[in-house]
Amino acid sequence: MTLASTLPRERAVPASAAARTARRKAVLNWVAVHSLAIAAALFFLLPFVFVFLTSVMTDRQALTSDLWPHHWQWSNYTKVWNTDGFLTWWRNTLLYAALGTALTIASSLPVAYALARFRFRGRNLALMAVVSMMMLPPQVTVIPMYLFWAKQLHLSGTLWPLIIPMAFGDAFSIFLLRQFLLTIPKEYVEAARIDGCGELRTLLRVILPMAKPAIAAVALFQFFSCWNDYFGPQIYASENPGAWTLSYGLESFKGAHHTNWNLTMAATLLVLAPVMILFFLAQRAFVEGVTLTGVKG
Repeated sequence: MTLASTLPRERAVPASAAARTARRKAVLNWVAVHSLAIAAALFFLLPFVFVFLTSVMTDRQALTSDLWPHHWQWSNYTKVWNTDGFLTWWRNTLLYAALGTALTIASSLPVAYALARFRFRGRNLALMAVVSMMMLPPQVTVIPMYLFWAKQLHLSGTLWPLIIPMAFGDAFSIFLLRQFLLTIPKEYVEAARIDGCGELRTLLRVILPMAKPAIAAVALFQFFSCWNDYFGPQIYASENPGAWTLSYGLESFKGAHHTNWNLTMAATLLVLAPVMILFFLAQRAFVEGVTLTGVKG
């Protein structure tokens, strides 16, 4: 072998080592720059990892200090899904969240449009009333509201006392939508009126398509609120197991399986999975809607 044939190989070795060193430095630099973000991500993700790993353990291992499953028991999810009443809880929660979200948007958007675009006497007073409703805890009105729905309308044991009020607007949703509608240039509304559109048609044809980010944000807020609601179903539906939601049913499931931590964690993940998937699918619209609502006051 000649000296000329060995030169390219000898030169390639330092070049490869230099490339590995450069990549290592780039990785370390990236970790250093994003160290706080990585720590925050681990802080939020590790509990979910723990819940998932516990959910696929056996009954005996779940009560030990082992963190990694010896045997991946996926049948835990089947056992939870086939538990008596679990599908009923799912159906009730989906009905409560979907119907409540639709009613909230349908009732809050016209009010927000009126507060953002109309000029009338008492407009500021009406806005102050909406903001004050946001500061009122639901526990303050729970007793008179329960007496009204249970004693006057005889709707206790159902979810209707929680769903029907959403058809009359939600203070937080009205305020959030109103803030976003203020960012829409008034020239669009004036052009629609010149073309002969009434207020309702302007709202549906012009404002509604432009307000999709804010509507998506409000819809997600309301859907998550209904899905995770424990206080409302406990007050109105606790006496009727057929009207229980997942949040209230999960508490009952945990009480019945307090020694089966693997089943409890599996049930917890089945309750969390839909809202987590929905948030990641609609994350872009959610962030855009929340961001733009603070552009103009």
